[in-house]
Amino acid sequence: MTIVEIASTTSTNSWLAENSGSLTLPTLVYALEQTAGRGQRGNSWEAETGKNLTASVLLVPAGVEPQRQFVISEAVALAVSDTLRELGVETKVKWPNDIYAGDKKICGILIEHSIMGRKITRTIAGVGVNINQEVFCSDAPNPVSVVQITGKENPIAGVAQILGGRIEARISQIPAGTVHAEFMRNLWRGDGAYYPFYDKIRHQKIEARISDIAENGILSLLTADGEIREYAFKEVEFILDYGKRY
Repeated sequence: MTIVEIASTTSTNSWLAENSGSLTLPTLVYALEQTAGRGQRGNSWEAETGKNLTASVLLVPAGVEPQRQFVISEAVALAVSDTLRELGVETKVKWPNDIYAGDKKICGILIEHSIMGRKITRTIAGVGVNINQEVFCSDAPNPVSVVQITGKENPIAGVAQILGGRIEARISQIPAGTVHAEFMRNLWRGDGAYYPFYDKIRHQKIEARISDIAENGILSLLTADGEIREYAFKEVEFILDYGKRY
């Protein structure tokens, strides 16, 4: 994995997209300052300059059909969890691809594919990991960082090196077909218990447990009434104990 450090950019995903033609594969680029980092749902990503890992990885995952693209997201999410474990933080993956330490968000992931015909020609995986930031000023409901959990700061360059290696290792496991099962074992609120969700299709709160996640990323919930409901991203939200939906 080639590692590239840049001082500042609007978005590492955008930087990789603009410079992909001149880079070797795979490449991880991280920025000490990201001025317009993008998250899921069009949200911005808060990151104090020099304190957190704002990175993107350029990949060409061989043999993954577009209809199975979610396995790439699973592999990247597991790689982030592997990295955080090395830093002393145990995490779970919140569907589709946020990383949680307990009930707090420590990382967000944004996967962007380029598809031509029946092939994924390029994947850019953006990762924002809260490492050394101690105070969060945005209205995000539940951020947390490695330093807040462990009391120890970590050099961002070192974390980038670890993450690059872990992503390579997890992507290499895709052909063996083992990634999805491990993703399910590492799923936040995937313990078989019933939790509150907000069904955005029917505009109602439900109690349900995670039943399955399909290879295209569709989430299946089993309601307390015994009904199976399927959701694409943005069609259902988790509800935490203090009532926030996301």
